Amino acid sequence: MPGLYYEEFEVGTVIEHATRRTVTETDNVLFSSLTLNLAALHLDEEYCKGTIYGRRLVNSLFILGLVTGITVPDTTQGTTLGNLGFGEVRFPKPVFHGDTIRVRTEIVDKRESKSRDDSGIVYFAHYGLNQRDEIVCDARRAGLMLKREASKKTTAA
Repeated sequence: MPGLYYEEFEVGTVIEHATRRTVTETDNVLFSSLTLNLAALHLDEEYCKGTIYGRRLVNSLFILGLVTGITVPDTTQGTTLGNLGFGEVRFPKPVFHGDTIRVRTEIVDKRESKSRDDSGIVYFAHYGLNQRDEIVCDARRAGLMLKREASKKTTAA
């Protein structure tokens, strides 16, 4: 399913993304190892038994990537010119192996691009929730989104 063009985003719209993903130990170990985040909180079960959680935490940057990725088919796939960045990102609750993550996106703002006539900027609030409906990731993101007319010019060329 293609993403939405700039004109199709309406401030206040809430999208409940259908895709959910159960996080596995393999996800956590591979992501932490590939990114050289060797923190014992992610990799060492014995160490974690003595922490406030009593077990390993899933790497928060994996969760941020997962939450963002789940949103792509419904929002930006094929219609984005680029991710302009993240604003505030919070992880209010921990994620553990076996947690299932779902995502809700709210369109919080949008504006015309000041330097490009083919696009506008859309401001997203992404919320990752676990199976207990606890927010585990709260991220603000800005995307440079293609306008519908500009896409027609690109396809015709």
